Formats: sequence, C-alpha cells, structure tokens
Amino acid sequence: MDAVSDASVETVVIKSSSQIGKSEIGLNMVGYHIDQDPAPMMVVLPTERDAESWSKDRFAPMVRDTQCLRGKLSGPKSRDGSNKILHKKFIGGQLTLVGSNAPSGLAMRPIRILLCDEVDRYPASAGAEGDPVNLAKKRTVTFWNRKIIMVSTPTIKGASRIDAAWEKSDKRRYWVPCPSCGEYQTLRWEQVHWEKGGGKKDKESKHLPESARYVCEHCGDIWSDPQRWATIHLGEWRAENPFVDTAGFHLNEIYSPWIKLEKMVREFLAAKEQGEEAMKTFINTSLGEVFEIRGEAPEWERIYNCREEYPIGTVPEGGLFLTAGADIQRDRIEVEVVAWGRSRESWSVDYRVLLGDTAKAGVWNKLSAMLEERFPHARTGAGMIIERMAVDSGYATQEVYAWSRTAPLGRVMPIKGVDKSRFPIQGPSDVEVKIGKRKRKRGAKLWTVCGPVFKAELYGNLRQETPDEAEGEGFPPGYCHFPQYDPEYFKQLTAEQAVTRVKKNGFAVIEWQKTRERNEALDCRVYARAAAEYDLVRLTERVARNKESKLEENAKENNKGNAVKVKPSLTMPEAETDTSSRWADPILSDDPWL
Repeated sequence: MDAVSDASVETVVIKSSSQIGKSEIGLNMVGYHIDQDPAPMMVVLPTERDAESWSKDRFAPMVRDTQCLRGKLSGPKSRDGSNKILHKKFIGGQLTLVGSNAPSGLAMRPIRILLCDEVDRYPASAGAEGDPVNLAKKRTVTFWNRKIIMVSTPTIKGASRIDAAWEKSDKRRYWVPCPSCGEYQTLRWEQVHWEKGGGKKDKESKHLPESARYVCEHCGDIWSDPQRWATIHLGEWRAENPFVDTAGFHLNEIYSPWIKLEKMVREFLAAKEQGEEAMKTFINTSLGEVFEIRGEAPEWERIYNCREEYPIGTVPEGGLFLTAGADIQRDRIEVEVVAWGRSRESWSVDYRVLLGDTAKAGVWNKLSAMLEERFPHARTGAGMIIERMAVDSGYATQEVYAWSRTAPLGRVMPIKGVDKSRFPIQGPSDVEVKIGKRKRKRGAKLWTVCGPVFKAELYGNLRQETPDEAEGEGFPPGYCHFPQYDPEYFKQLTAEQAVTRVKKNGFAVIEWQKTRERNEALDCRVYARAAAEYDLVRLTERVARNKESKLEENAKENNKGNAVKVKPSLTMPEAETDTSSRWADPILSDDPWL
C-alpha cells in the first residue's frame, strides 16, 4: 500500500499465492482514489463476467460499508446512469471495469490509474489487437503521474506475465526475524518440516502432517504456527535489485495468518499423489512460484534398461482397470493397452499395430475385436476388458465418428487434441456424422484433450528413479512399468520436447515439438491416460478394494468352468497375425513401418 501511494513508483507488481490479500490491495487503491485523489481508473480482469463479479461481490460491499465512499457514488438505481455495473462515475473521475478479452474496452478512454488483476489468466491476445496488458498500458501514457498495478498468481515459467514483470522490478521479499536467534530470513517451503512415522512399507502412516513446524535456517529453532504469525509482524521488505520505477513484491502462503502449516503439508502430499498437474497448482497457488515444465525428453535408454519381466498381454498384479489409446494413420491403427492402479501407477500391457486402410471396414473390425478381448490378470486370472478407449479423430475423422457409434456405450471416446485449455479434458460435445449420403447433426460425442498437460505429466513420471526393493521402498506415485518392448517403442515414447517460443507480440508460449519423425507410442500413451482420467480421479482406496473384489469374483467364476477366451470379431479371420504385440519380438531392420 505504501508503494501504491508513493509518487516515485510508477508500476507495482505483486506476485503471490492465492487468497493472501492481494485483491484487497486493489480495492483499497480504488477506494483511496475515489475519496482522496479522484482520477480516471480502469480495472482489467480476465473476462467480462469476472469484471461483473468483482463489481457486485467486491466493490459494491466496500462502498456500502465504507462511510467516506457512500456519498461519492450514486445509488445503483439512480436515473442518471452514473453507477452501472461496469462503469461508475464520481466527482473528478470514473471507474471502468473491463475483461481482458475485449479489445474495445481496453482502448476506449485515457486512464491514469490502471489495475490489472490475475494477469496470468489473460488471453495471449485481445482479439486481433495484441497483448491486453500492453493495450491497457497505452491508455496511461498521457499522464505523468500514472500508476500501474499488476497482480496475479504465477503460472508456467517462460509464459507467466507476472513473473516476467517481477523479474524487471526491484524484487522485494519479506524478511522476518527468528524468535530465538533474531536472524532475518525469508519464509521458504524447504524449511517446513514434519515427522514421518511407520515402517518403510507402511504408506498410510509415513507422513504426519499434524507435526508440521517451521525450522529456522540459521539456528534450527522450531517455530509453532502462533510463533510464525507473531514474527511476521516484526518483518520488513528488502529489495534484491536497485529501484528504478517498478516495485515488485512476492509473498507465499507461509506468510498468511489464516493458514496452518498442517493444511499446507496435507495439500502438498495430496498434490504429490495426484500428479504433475496437481503439483503445478500447489506451486502456483500455495508457494506463489512459477511451475517449470521439464520439457526435455527423458533418456530412452534409461527407461529401456528398466524394463520388467512380466508377460506382454497380461495385466500385472497391481492393475485395477484397463484403458487404451488409438492413433489413426492412413494405413494402420496403433493401439496401446495400459493398466492403472493406486496412485496413478501404470503398466503397459500391450502395444499393437492393426494394419489396413482406415478408409475401409476391415481394420475397424480388428479394433472392435480388441474391445471384446479379455486380458488375464496375473494374480487372480480374471479376464479384464478395456473399459475405455480414446481414439484420435485428427485423421479419418468421419470414420472415427462412425465407428464410435457401433461401439458399446461409454467404452469409446473420440478425441480431438488441443494445445491449450483450462482443463485437461473437456466435453463431450455433439458432432455431425456422415453415414453414407446422410448426415446426423448430433451423431457422435467428441472430447477435447489438452495433450501438453498429459505429456508433461508422463515425462515427469518417466524421470522417476526405480525404487530399491531390497530396502522395502515402494514405487512412487505415477511410476510407469514396461514389459520387454523393443527399443523403437521407447524412442517413440520420448520423441517430443517442450520449447519456449516468443511470439511476435512478445508473449512467450510453450510448444511441444518433435525430436524425431515417429511419435505414435507417445500419442497412444497420452490418449490412454486421457481415457483413464475419469476413473483415476475417483480411485479412492474403497473403490480400489471394490475393483480387487470384483476381480477375485470373476476369477472364481472362471475356475468353475467359465474359462476366459478371446472372442474374435465375426468379420476378422482368426488367422490374422498383424494384431499381435507390435513390440513383443525384436523388430527387423526391413520392417516397412520403421
């Protein structure tokens, strides 16, 4: 607040965790200028709907409950129209609320006070006009005493606006004294410690979040939550860079007087269990730091050397359900079957290449046969079917839609890949299907899958070290198991990497680019992961035990004489051999598909 009212400061940048009070700073700034220093102001939020919510839920209650502001603004029902939801007039100035996706709102009028809230949620461009932050800043150039405030929770390194602005500021951090030794320090997550109980194989009691305490980095003194809150009142801001005209501030959730460390530890452990996307959320919203995507591909040789000895086509003991991902090419369909277990642990069960022209019915009949096939479970012997198969519709789109209509209800999801989305999976949406010469407007369902999200998660899982079984260590969450596949599979699995590219408008974006021509194995694994999303989110311990019980019941039925058999498709001769595992045997050098 001091920097906002300091005449020497032109720009204030606040990079912080969520729910730590940064929005209140913006409200206080607006209220101050309405009451003490009237000026034309603009508040930019990610969307117009966000702007309406800010006006109704934040600004209106502040005006209602602040005596000095009540008489400065007309009532919301006044006939002069000076107090609308998105535009409010007062003596000496006005307040305009706009969405960052509306270029007309950003370029309408000159502005002296500009507040950009949650800038990392802005689109890369406001229509065709360019970066919305730069558009809004242009409105302030005619004022010598302009003030620009940028506030946001950071997102991804290299693509975060607030982090880029923070790096150009004087980078102030909040230093607090230790209650014991008096040495000043910033509060960092690395200094949050908690006890671990139970044996090495006892995952349930390994972590004790209720024992979480902050440890002084100088003397090792342990702070309780009340001590941590008390010492925060004695702290001070210190800049890392020389001040020019931009003051930058950083805070994380450890500074919050409303958060106990026990809660943070529980959220951290839950994020660790749920995968890279959940960990990204924790780092962004709790630690107030950018999440760095390790986009470089893991070394395929290391993964190849960690192959295991379970049979191809058999579901290992930990597998609880099966999904598959299918990649469609002109002359073949490539499919990977993946088993999923607790904590997102996965096992590649089989990888097949179904040869045939995808414009004809033959190869689709082979794919239908895979849906009918049962894969034996290693422990129980029960036959397991593919519960859900994700099929890419980028090539042979109408053929994919038409085939999905013939599949058992709920077991096939045609998908379309997107490079950027607020959610990993969205849908389904209705799409038009051509059946002969007829068209059905809502003939099939389509899901959109954000491939970069699942690729980043997969590469993070592939980098995990194999645990030492002699020490009783369990596999980490998300660990990927592979049978004795050929090297070509692993080369394809690691055939892309994430690179940061700066666009013409100066905004950095992260793109996934191929490092080799063939990447079908990576695509199939991503599709299989997308097909498993619904079940993995709901795979609690109770659900896992129920699935194990059903496998045992199925095994008992099989032992009574109901032997599990592969049911071939009526249109697919049993003599066909090109549906066997693609990677079960060494691939010869004259293979036409390498």
